[in-house]
Amino acid sequence: AKLQEAQKKALNVQHWHDFLSCIRAAGFRSDKMISSQNNLLFSYILYLIGRTEFGVAPFALRKVIAQWFFMSAVTGRFTGSPESAMEFDLANLREVSSPDEFVARLKQVCEVTLTNDFWDVTLPNDLATSSPRSPSLFAYNAALVLLNARALFSDTRLADLFDPALSAPKQAVERHHLFPKGHLMEKYRLTSTRDTNQIANYAYLEWLDNIAISDEAPEVYLPKLSERFSPSQLAEMFHHHALPEGWERMDYRAFLERRRELMAQITREGYQLLASGPREELRERPFDLTALLENGESDAVEFKS
Repeated sequence: AKLQEAQKKALNVQHWHDFLSCIRAAGFRSDKMISSQNNLLFSYILYLIGRTEFGVAPFALRKVIAQWFFMSAVTGRFTGSPESAMEFDLANLREVSSPDEFVARLKQVCEVTLTNDFWDVTLPNDLATSSPRSPSLFAYNAALVLLNARALFSDTRLADLFDPALSAPKQAVERHHLFPKGHLMEKYRLTSTRDTNQIANYAYLEWLDNIAISDEAPEVYLPKLSERFSPSQLAEMFHHHALPEGWERMDYRAFLERRRELMAQITREGYQLLASGPREELRERPFDLTALLENGESDAVEFKS
C-alpha cells in the first residue's frame, strides 16, 4: 500500500513538470546540459519529499531544489558512489519535522559543500579538461543563463539559444575555439585534442560567426567583431565569458590557466544569484512568457484578475 501511494506521487505528471521548472530555474535549459541522470532523479526525490511530506510552499521549494540541483551538478555529487551519497542525504532528513527545517537542511548542505576552497581551487582544476560532458562545464553554462549573458559577439541571450525548441540543421549556437586549431598548430605546434579542445579554449558563438572566424588568430578576428559593440557592452560580454584583459595576445597556456579561474568565478556568481533571495525569482521565472503567449492558459499557469 505504501509503495502504491508513493508510486502515484512519483508518476504524477503535474509533480514532474513542476519539478522540471526547478531545473530550468537553476539555469539548465535542456537535457544536453545534464551530465548525471542520478542527480536529476535524486533531486526529484527531494522535491517530492518536500512537496508531499512536508508541504513546503511552492515558491520556497522551487528555489531550494534549484539551488540543490546546481550544487550537486557542479560538484558531481552523484557520479561516484550515488547510492552512498543518496543514503547519506536522506539520513540527514530523518529528524526534520517542518517545512522550514527541510529547506534549511538542504541549504546547509549546499553551504558546507560549496566552500571558498571549492570555488578557488577545486573548480578551476575540474575545468582543466577537454571533456565536452564535464559537469563543471554544464554548471558554467547554467550560470551564464542565470546571469542573462549573451553569446560572445552577439546580442542574443544564451538562454534563448540553449532552448531545445529551437531546432535547425545548424545549431543556433556553437562552441568556438578562442585560439583556433590552425593557429595553435602554426604558432605553438599543438595538435593533440587534449591541448586544443580544452574547456577554457571554448566560448559560445552564433554559428555564422563561428564559420566566419575559421582559423584566424584571436588578435586578428577580435578587432573586427568588437566593432559591433560599445566598450561597456564588450566589458560585460568579456566578464561573462571569463576573458581576461588582453586575452587575445596572451600566451596560450597562461590564457587557459587564467580563464579557468575566471570561469569558476562566473559559475560562483550564477550560483550566488540563484541562492540570493526573491530578486532571482523575478529574473528567472519558471514559465516562459513566449510559450505562454503562444499556448494560452494551461494546468500550470493561468491569467488571473
